[in-house]
Amino acid sequence: MEFCEKCGSVIAIEEGKIACVGCGHKVKKKPKIESSEKIDKKEGVAIVNEEISTYPIVQIDCTKCGNKKAYFWTIQTRSADESETKFYKCTKCNHTWRKYR
Repeated sequence: MEFCEKCGSVIAIEEGKIACVGCGHKVKKKPKIESSEKIDKKEGVAIVNEEISTYPIVQIDCTKCGNKKAYFWTIQTRSADESETKFYKCTKCNHTWRKYR
């Protein structure tokens, strides 16, 4: 990146003309353009396919199998001024359902 000798603004190349963006001073020499990038090799991310349930378990009847325990979590699925949506997942048959308030 080159800067103007008069005002210190950036020298730009527009439509084949090399001039200062601030004062319009025309530069005779072509600005030196360099680019460099340093890329570090990062280790891969391990993907675990098994399902690990860290959700709390609550007492609620499963709508599919009638089991009395289910995992519980909430997500804001609608606008912020409305209540969260509660999701349940049966510990026995893995059936998932939701309840709105």
